[in-house]
Amino acid sequence: MVDQPNFGVLGPLLVRTADRPLRVAGRKPRLLLASLLLEAGQVVGSDALIEVLWPERAPSSAVANLRTYVSALRGPVGAAGGRIVAHPSGYAIELAAGQLDLSLFEELAGRARAAGDPGEAAGHLRAALALWRGAPLADLPASPVWDERLRSLVQARLGAAEELAEAKLARQEYAAAADDLRALIGEHPYREDLWQRLILALHRGGRRAEALRAYTEIRRQLVADLGVEPGQDLRDAHAAVLADEPPSPPPYRPPVPHQLPADVPDFTGRVADVAALTRLLSPGRQGTGEPDTDGPPVIAVVAGPPGVGKSALAVHCAHAVRDAYPEGQLHLSLNGTAATPAAPADLLAEALRSLGVAEAALPAATHERATLYRSLLAGRPMLVFLDDAADAAQVRPLLPGSGCAVLVTSRRRLTELPGARLLELDALTPAEGGELLARIAGAARTAAEPEAARAIVAACGGLPLAVRVAGARLAARPGWPLEELRRRLADDDTRLDELRAGDLEVRATFELSYRRLPGEAALALRALGLLGPGSVPGWVADAALDRHRSHAVVDALVDVSLLRLAGTDALGQPRYRLPDLVRRTARELAGGEAGQRALTRVLGGWTSAAEHAAARLPTTLFSVTAGSAPRWSPAPDTLGRLTADPLSWFEAERESLVEAVRLAARSGPAEAAWGLAATLVPYFDLHCRLDEWRLTHRVALDSARAAGDRRGEAAMLRGLAQVSLYQDRYAEAAGMLRRARVIFRELGDARGEAISICGLGAVEEFSGRHLRALGCFRHALAMFLAEGDAGGEAYARQAIGRVHLSLQDLGQASRWLGDALRLAGELGDDHREGCVSVQLGRLHDLAAEPDEAIRFQGRALDIFQTLGDRHCGAYALRGLGGLRAARGGRSDGSAELRRSLEIFQQLGDRSGEADAVQTLGELYRAAGRPTLAAHYLHRAAELRRQVRAGAAEPRLEDALPAS
Repeated sequence: MVDQPNFGVLGPLLVRTADRPLRVAGRKPRLLLASLLLEAGQVVGSDALIEVLWPERAPSSAVANLRTYVSALRGPVGAAGGRIVAHPSGYAIELAAGQLDLSLFEELAGRARAAGDPGEAAGHLRAALALWRGAPLADLPASPVWDERLRSLVQARLGAAEELAEAKLARQEYAAAADDLRALIGEHPYREDLWQRLILALHRGGRRAEALRAYTEIRRQLVADLGVEPGQDLRDAHAAVLADEPPSPPPYRPPVPHQLPADVPDFTGRVADVAALTRLLSPGRQGTGEPDTDGPPVIAVVAGPPGVGKSALAVHCAHAVRDAYPEGQLHLSLNGTAATPAAPADLLAEALRSLGVAEAALPAATHERATLYRSLLAGRPMLVFLDDAADAAQVRPLLPGSGCAVLVTSRRRLTELPGARLLELDALTPAEGGELLARIAGAARTAAEPEAARAIVAACGGLPLAVRVAGARLAARPGWPLEELRRRLADDDTRLDELRAGDLEVRATFELSYRRLPGEAALALRALGLLGPGSVPGWVADAALDRHRSHAVVDALVDVSLLRLAGTDALGQPRYRLPDLVRRTARELAGGEAGQRALTRVLGGWTSAAEHAAARLPTTLFSVTAGSAPRWSPAPDTLGRLTADPLSWFEAERESLVEAVRLAARSGPAEAAWGLAATLVPYFDLHCRLDEWRLTHRVALDSARAAGDRRGEAAMLRGLAQVSLYQDRYAEAAGMLRRARVIFRELGDARGEAISICGLGAVEEFSGRHLRALGCFRHALAMFLAEGDAGGEAYARQAIGRVHLSLQDLGQASRWLGDALRLAGELGDDHREGCVSVQLGRLHDLAAEPDEAIRFQGRALDIFQTLGDRHCGAYALRGLGGLRAARGGRSDGSAELRRSLEIFQQLGDRSGEADAVQTLGELYRAAGRPTLAAHYLHRAAELRRQVRAGAAEPRLEDALPAS
């Protein structure tokens, strides 16, 4: 017998202390208390409470009156050991375990259902039914707000009474069972199942005549009152009594569910994942292999993007360990990706029915169903498979209290679940994807066309769903060569259309997740889908949403596995990537003005960040800005942190920046493409990224020409000409520079024209036409002076001095180079100082001042190495090596020359390579090694021949990059 609870609703409203009842005065306070007790532990909304207290029409002071009643109730409730708590939306009553008859009843009924012995079950059920003192809240007027709750309580009592009768039958207490059944029949006279049990109880108890009389009685009632004959089950019971052959009573044990879906017959790969998950799910207490019935449940969460094979892996591993759970395996589909995921209350009802709870005995409230569910699983270790969970809130009520293993699949990572172990799935490896395709489409077909098979798996992004769809299409078309599907999947615009077979469709799978995203997350996903396959930093989402610090939006996309954390770059910032087919789906959804505006902001953000970083590089002379191109600035602290080390930032973002130029060229405006491409020039120049320099400028040039943007055309021609200069293609460079000069002049852009003239001067200089080169550089100098461009002036003075040096006019060379060095110092332009120092080193070498020559070349090398400019540093190395070799330090000179040669070869600078090889040949000839010398000198002649193929008789001993 249980102790008398302090609060009661299973009969008249009851409030008591340990030794006496307490009086709660007034109908409305009693109605209020009853409403709170019916939902004990849960917040009851103020609107619902007002409806109970004033069912006809609430006064204008209802809210204030409600507060007054609550305040009055706190006294007796507190005296009885409870507490009323206010919440923003209503009130809740908090009680300790065992204080409310309703909660105690449900707990005892749950224990009975979990019991394996009918005697134990009967004891719990008698204690539960003893708590009932009459109809629930019999002393209070009915309220529509309570109707469903009270009906469920009455059904729960009936279910417990039926279960007690069943337990007595199982214990062969036939007389007691018959008495209970007659009492139930008195309340429900037409329930044929109760009459059937009564007939069998009487017959098994040796009261055959009474059993036959009971059948006659119910048949007469049914025929007379309802006009129907008894049902088949009742007639069978009657026939068993007539034949005197009562069936043996079944053993009393709760049902054992075995609900796992069928294993995946063509499951492929995932060896490490399978091992990890089966090890986690395998029960084991202190190495015994026995389930730990007292410990907390094991919770494994398999997460990943749509179509990655979460359910297939989970089902496969669940079958692998099912023998370790003889008490059963529950399977619930949570429909987390549906428009309306399954409600926990409905899922608990499904689970409880599987565990043998009659429909009539199901508690109404979610928390009561969860309590009963945990009670039924207590001491019965089961494997609970929760497939396609929406979120942690949906899963929590379905977690057992102890001893079980819970396997959850979800597109969310669900790390909020205490103790959960996360297994995050990614795409299949190419080998695994190929094996899956072979198992579906046929091994002979894939072996006959291995290249096409690999291309199909790659086009599917290694996603198991996509590979399965592709395999299904091939299996349905045995006459198709794999090459046909490969060709169709190669078209980016129609790839998702091809990945559809029957009810399997990749696009629809992704769209299910997309539709559940809140507005900002959906917009960010669409914008990210436009950015190409590379990884991007998190601030890109800020630009897409036009606000700063959108970390929560990025986290939301990561949590639902639509965005993957791709790692952390050298700057310490997380980088993110959309899985390939997610990106393609997002791109399809990204149409409309909102998507275009988001993309424009993202491109503007790249431009602003690149400009901010480029301004901190040592080489910015020939940058041409796109003044009216769209800009969007990341947060100042973000921008400052990311570009504090500008070279590292450019290195980390190089692929993203190149892709951004491509994207801007495709989507417009043209100025966004060429403006960003021009902004990248200082970085490309400093690190000799000539291939990417040429690629971005050609793409942007095409865009500018298509849009009729002449300034963009001129800027890109100038930049491309610079690349051609570095690669010794002088005729090509001259043609582009002349076209750029004309356009700049027509646009009235004097600085752009002066820069172009400097490029033409470099072509003339490196082609050996020194006087014409001097004319170009002097013309440019005059324009820079007119514009007040001190940086341009420093470059032009250096170039003039360099030409005089080539003409052996050391006096003029010293004058012009001295002016350039002074200007570089005034401007704080270390890079320009390094370039001038290289020329001053040559000047002092020609003046037979080797110590000064070595000092200037060493100074230049230190500057370039500090700035990270390998290309200019290679020229300083070559000069320094030649000087040291000339002084007799052959080993030192050789090492420096070889280092410069290696850099020239890596960067594709054939003129620099030729000079380094020539100097090495002369060094070995002087050292008395004619064979090795001949090899180097022959190689130098061959390199110069290749250079002459791109220009007429160039002289390249001065081929320092024109920066």
